[in-house]
Amino acid sequence: MIRAENVCKYYGDKRALGPVSFEIADGETVGFLGLNGAGKTTALRIFACDLRPSQGSVIVGDIDAVKNPHEVRKRIGYLPEHPPLYQDMVVEEFLAYAGKLRQMSKSQIAKRMPAVLEATDLREVRREVISTLSHGYRQRVGVGQAIMHEPMLLILDEPTRGLDPVQIVEMRNMIQNLKDNHTVLVSSHILTEISETCDRLLVLGHGEVLASGSEADLASKMAGTSRTMVAVKAASESTNEDVAKALRNIDSVSDVSIGGSEEGATLFEVTSRAEVRAEICRIMVGEGHDVLQLARNHRELENIFLKLVKTEGSSDAGN
Repeated sequence: MIRAENVCKYYGDKRALGPVSFEIADGETVGFLGLNGAGKTTALRIFACDLRPSQGSVIVGDIDAVKNPHEVRKRIGYLPEHPPLYQDMVVEEFLAYAGKLRQMSKSQIAKRMPAVLEATDLREVRREVISTLSHGYRQRVGVGQAIMHEPMLLILDEPTRGLDPVQIVEMRNMIQNLKDNHTVLVSSHILTEISETCDRLLVLGHGEVLASGSEADLASKMAGTSRTMVAVKAASESTNEDVAKALRNIDSVSDVSIGGSEEGATLFEVTSRAEVRAEICRIMVGEGHDVLQLARNHRELENIFLKLVKTEGSSDAGN
């Protein structure tokens, strides 16, 4: 469990963060969202014990991060926005060096190395010099050094920055797999980059928490309704109107519109007062229809995010 209570950070008279208070459960993956300058990096640096808060308390497990930062660091893996890589070292040597810095023995490093190379998909380049790698692979090496000592908490600051679309998808998949063994904090200023990987979102603005919750929670709070896109291939004897009627009969659904077709399926936009994706899937499959796509309307989520941060000025807070 991570608990922050009235945490603030000032640089002189300038407030970069706070006061913020929240809790993160063990095994949870939480995304920190906000425009550039919202306070995301400042918050993550405090949790990583890379920065001391001006006031407030941070508890990681049962350890006070302000009073015992060295003990907390042993339990944390940290990937800053710019990975701390030694460019002239070979990948495997650098990861071993990162393990030594974490006071791992040679036998522990040798035992742990295959799992790290597997988790980060670095096996093919393990003997390559870091400076010769693509940006995507260097990000993977940065993640590798962060998880080398098997930390309970993994902090990733803008892990997809500068990556191409394929690399972004690969990084998302990697984070999904890391969730099984770590509590993960991820920061980004782009909602769609992390919404698929995180259990909960914390939206920061002006150095404060503007909103907290799942995608559905935020959509419900800001818009009062939720919009879901579903691609359905109707059963042989059913029409699109039959499918729409079944969707309209779901509790809390207020409207269903029929869109175009895609890969033999018809797109339906379902407007509801609550989260209904699980119910949509049950109803459609139960009536013999094929569900080829089921997802929240990300354009709506982006609009909600912009509503939350629309009054924020980029110079008002730290990164």
